[in-house]
Amino acid sequence: MWGKVGTSRTTCAIAGAGPAGLMLGMLLARAGVETVVLEKHSDFLRDFRGDTVHASTHRLMEELGLQEQFLKLAHQKIYRLQVVTDEGNFTLADFSRLPGRTKHITFLPQWDFLNFLVEEADRFPNFRLLRNSEVVGAIEENGRVTGLRYRDAEGEHELRADLTVAADGRRSALRRSAGLRPEVLGSGMDILWFQLSKKEGDPGGMVGRLSDGKLLVRIERQTHWQTAYTVRKGGYEEVQARGLDWFRETLSELTPFLADRVHEVRSWDDVKVLDIQIDRLPRWWRPGLLCIGDAAHTMSPIMGVGINLAVQDAVAAANILAGPLASGTVTEEHLQRVQKRRTPPTVATQRLQRFLQTRFLEPWVRGEGKAPTPVVLRILKRLPALQAGPARTIGVGLRPEHPIPELR
Repeated sequence: MWGKVGTSRTTCAIAGAGPAGLMLGMLLARAGVETVVLEKHSDFLRDFRGDTVHASTHRLMEELGLQEQFLKLAHQKIYRLQVVTDEGNFTLADFSRLPGRTKHITFLPQWDFLNFLVEEADRFPNFRLLRNSEVVGAIEENGRVTGLRYRDAEGEHELRADLTVAADGRRSALRRSAGLRPEVLGSGMDILWFQLSKKEGDPGGMVGRLSDGKLLVRIERQTHWQTAYTVRKGGYEEVQARGLDWFRETLSELTPFLADRVHEVRSWDDVKVLDIQIDRLPRWWRPGLLCIGDAAHTMSPIMGVGINLAVQDAVAAANILAGPLASGTVTEEHLQRVQKRRTPPTVATQRLQRFLQTRFLEPWVRGEGKAPTPVVLRILKRLPALQAGPARTIGVGLRPEHPIPELR
């Protein structure tokens, strides 16, 4: 039994202040719905934060009248996603072929993106963000979720709500407490994640490097290169056994212009392991509870679309739920509509990720690559117009959402 320090009430309680949770909270606040978002940390600085802002998110900002302020944040525009093999350069996605006014994707530190959403939501008196508040479980009464329990410096509390939303990530405590279990769809790789400094004159952008069973991705940030080295699932120990000198030499061979900086990986403490997993809840809701973003579906970092799916989930949820929440009439049918709306693009994207992962990347990192350059890259180089397909899948998504007039 939890010893209650205090009990409070709101219309919508959202666990997790990531892209899904804060976007939903901000949109509901704009619609006049009393909303509380809970975040277990004091800030948004994390090692593993996706930094991609997609063209569809820029379109959303335009529709909300926020694009001018949003573009004042320091960011980098990426017009192409390139892959370099031992045979040369290939373009996987050409974002200049995207429909609409935004012909690029943007790299923006996620903490800046989240702080922007908080600042916008704070303009509305019906929005509240509780930091240092760890959600530990759901409150259930007669088979219905009626709120959540959270812990802060003062103790444990209950927050009752007409609707409780789990947006607290792939290891969602709220989802687990409510008895919802995801189906694991794929988990064949890990990523070693580390930083190297950036110098004037470095080639920019986002580039994947394929060579001799090795895959390295470098992503340009404001002050450094965020770097990802892909290994088979559980392969980190094998890399460690080969030693730091081997690892630094491998990095130098894959990306020669960074050779003078590989010593910045001083020890294995500078290398973080990101567990890659694709999963999805068979059902995203229970009476009184809805899961969105990574709490509903964990995406692979392949194509960098996780944030886009999370943001689109939030927009769809706000479109469907804002009115019923404001009038106190939200029902299970409304929650079903959210899942029905977002399941097709989620399933299609995960299937594409699984196809790319199992057919190309996993065999490659296991040393089973049969050709220096994947056939798909050769086709895209011969027929550049086809580069619009991957660009749209990454930059826009398979079902972009647009806010209803009540949210604008």
